[in-house]
Amino acid sequence: MLAERSTYDALYRDFHWQIPERFNIGTAVSNAWAARAPDRICLEHFRPDAPPLSLTYGALAARSDAFAAALAAEGVKAGDRVAILLPQGFETVISHLAIYKLGAIALPLALLFGADALSFRLKNAEAKAIVTNRFGLERLQPIRAELPTLALVITTEPGTDAAAKSFEDLVARHAGPFAAVDSGPDDPAMMIYTSGTTGPPKGALHGHRVLLGHVPGFQMHHEFLPQPGDRIWTPSDWAWAGGLLNVLLPALLLGVPVVSSPGQKFDPDMAYRIMQDMDVRNAFIPPTALRLMKTVANPREKYRLNLRTIGSAGESLGRETWEWVRDTLGITINEFYGQTECNIVLGSIGKLGVSRPGPIGKPVPGHVVAIIDANGREMPRGTVGQVAVKRPDPVMFLGYWKNEKATAEKFIGDWMTTGDLGRMDEEGYVTFFGRDDDVITSSGYRIGPSEIEDCLAGHPAVQLAAAVGKPDPVRTEIVKAYVVLRPGNAPSDALASDIRDWVKSRLSMHEYPREVDFVDALPLTTSGKVIRHLLRKRAAEETPFAA
Repeated sequence: MLAERSTYDALYRDFHWQIPERFNIGTAVSNAWAARAPDRICLEHFRPDAPPLSLTYGALAARSDAFAAALAAEGVKAGDRVAILLPQGFETVISHLAIYKLGAIALPLALLFGADALSFRLKNAEAKAIVTNRFGLERLQPIRAELPTLALVITTEPGTDAAAKSFEDLVARHAGPFAAVDSGPDDPAMMIYTSGTTGPPKGALHGHRVLLGHVPGFQMHHEFLPQPGDRIWTPSDWAWAGGLLNVLLPALLLGVPVVSSPGQKFDPDMAYRIMQDMDVRNAFIPPTALRLMKTVANPREKYRLNLRTIGSAGESLGRETWEWVRDTLGITINEFYGQTECNIVLGSIGKLGVSRPGPIGKPVPGHVVAIIDANGREMPRGTVGQVAVKRPDPVMFLGYWKNEKATAEKFIGDWMTTGDLGRMDEEGYVTFFGRDDDVITSSGYRIGPSEIEDCLAGHPAVQLAAAVGKPDPVRTEIVKAYVVLRPGNAPSDALASDIRDWVKSRLSMHEYPREVDFVDALPLTTSGKVIRHLLRKRAAEETPFAA
């Protein structure tokens, strides 16, 4: 727990890790609470056309115990990988906790994954079982023969696989207490695959301690959560580290009710409605979703919002969005930073005056973060280098699944490298410069795309934008922008010229996009990040000499 302090320096100085010798995520977030407050609401599910559903800690403990017993009866053992291919909902949480109690390894998967992405992860992990719904069963059907280790399919609703077992039937048949595995903090609990922007995705394996490692950063950017009335929601998929470990599990551990909502393409009006109807006090909203929410005029007049804190991460937030949240929603947004391998290690806390437009924030208590060079040496303040986190660290991954070489390459000495470039100023604020492979080299300048995209987002006609380097025979690369326009704006040469001038006059002559392409949508990961390597490939294919 993060003890409340009046200054950031005191907050960082006074924090010390206290990791217990035995710890199990499943029992910690359900049975421990059920023993002292069984009727306390832990989960609430928003339904657009019906009253919300709710679940207590007592029911969560009982149902996850029953499902753990059911998995054991079906032959699932400690160490087995069990995939969860479900949207936000009660069954998703119950499945996670049951897997942890059993000592198995949870493998969260996004329903948006296509056949190839699902097949790769299930085969690479050698998953023994999967819990899914009707939609997931349909996704599995064409690849089922490719998955020889997948012996058990469980469905939360009837579907196309007659051999799939019913989730509800299994829970009903195995009611009663379950003796959870007495796990240690380093025992494997979950495996989350990285996005795979360079090479195939890698399974980042985490121990049970990963939840404890998230607590100080989670409490920091939500300004000493839990506070009376706190209730949290995110539009992010719980299959992503952002939804699972930035919201769901730490909130349940701290006794804060979590709001879930039906899976859907992000709808900004619906996001406001969920926060209004469910009296959401705390939210984790990625930058891309916030930029889409800017399209709703006068949201505080249209919706009754009761927000206390908003956290944001996943890609650079930028000055324009930071200022819009402050001016329009009346909240100082707290940006934070991490990776699937080591999450929430930098953060902001507006309550203590640590939140500025532009920088991500400062190192979270309990984590040692620095800017290093290629040899692992800390770089002088104000210079651009690679963001790195020092081990040991409770939030850090155990390693990549069956990939010792990639695990070793992730480290320089005791520094875990991130592949992200940044700079730390004299006050300790870290500003994100860009992924190492996203940095644009033009006429001898190294240009980070984040600042350009932030500037583009401030143009009144721009809804979303991405900047990449396009090969150029003279300048090595030029800056190219792919732009999604706000409704009511039409592509034109004049608008493209205006957008170029907008950036030129606000940043510098070498950073403005020499080419602007208007697109209907940007390629995004399931976590809402722009997939820049696809845009870089597209830009390269437009360049004859680069072929």
